Amino acid sequence: MKSKRMALPVYSSMASTLSIATDWWEEVNESAVWQNRIFYLISALFGLVSTFACIQYIRIEYRVPEFGWTTQKVFLLLNFLVNGVRSIVFACRRSVQKISPEIFQHMLLDMPALAFFTTYALLVLLWAEIYGMAQGICTDGLRPVFCKINAVVYAVQIFLWLLVWWKPIAVIIALAKIFFAGVSLLIAVGFLLHGGRLFLMLQCFSAESYGRQKKLQEVGYALATCFICFLIRCVMICFNAFDKAADLDVLDHPVLNLVYYLLVEILPAAIVLYVLRKLPPKHYRASTVDAAAAAAAAAAAAAAAEA
Repeated sequence: MKSKRMALPVYSSMASTLSIATDWWEEVNESAVWQNRIFYLISALFGLVSTFACIQYIRIEYRVPEFGWTTQKVFLLLNFLVNGVRSIVFACRRSVQKISPEIFQHMLLDMPALAFFTTYALLVLLWAEIYGMAQGICTDGLRPVFCKINAVVYAVQIFLWLLVWWKPIAVIIALAKIFFAGVSLLIAVGFLLHGGRLFLMLQCFSAESYGRQKKLQEVGYALATCFICFLIRCVMICFNAFDKAADLDVLDHPVLNLVYYLLVEILPAAIVLYVLRKLPPKHYRASTVDAAAAAAAAAAAAAAAEA
C-alpha cells in the first residue's frame, strides 16, 4: 500500500508536466508573435550557413583561382544558394503563405529542397570519385549517372506540381510528398553505400598519423549525420503526407518547422561545411575533381601501395 501511495504523486507530477508542455506547445503554435520569432530564427540559421559557404567559396577562389569549376566549388556555391533562398523564404514566411494560387507556395517551399538533394547528391558523387580513384576504378560514368538521376527527379517533380495545380486533391498532394520521401531515402542509401565504402577504405590507413585519424573521424561524423538526417527527412515527409498534425507547410506549426529544418538541413550542412573547411594547397593543380578530393585519393592510394 505504501508503494502505491508513493507512486501516485510521481504519476501526478508527470501528468502535470505533460499538461504544461502541451499547453506551451499550443500557445506557441497559435501565437503570431512566436511564429514570427521562430521563423526569423530559422531564417537566421540558414543565413549563417549560407554566409559560411560563401566565405569558404571566396577563400578557395582567392587561394587557387586557376582551378576553375571544381566539385568542391560547385558544392559550396549550391550550399550558398540553397541556404540563402531558404533564409529569404522563412524571413518572408507569412507573405509566402498568402501567395495564390497555392501551387506557387509549394514550389517556393519545395524547390530549395530539390536543390538541397542535388547539393548532397554531389557530395555522394565526390566520395564515389575519391573511392574510385584510390582503388584504380574508372569513374568516368559517375557524372553522367548523377546528371540523369537529377534530370529524372526534377522532371517528375515538375510533373507532380502541374498535376497538383490541375487537380489539387489530397491523394495527388500526398503522392507528391511520398515521391519526395523516396528521393530522400535514395540519397540516404547513396550516403550509406558510397560514404561507407570510403570510410572503411580510409579506416585501413588511419593509424599512421593523428591527422589521418582526425580526418577519418570528420568523414565519419559527416557520413553518419547526412545518412541519419535524410532518413529522418524521409520518415517526417511520410508523416506529413498522411497526418495533418505533422504538416510542415503551415504557419501554425513553427516549433515543428524549427526541429525539422534544424535536423534535416541546417545541421548536416553545417557539419559538412566544417569537414570541407580546409583549403587546397597552392601548388596543386586539379581539373575534374577538387584538390581536397584528389589529395585524399592520392594519399589513400599511396598508403595502399605501401601496405
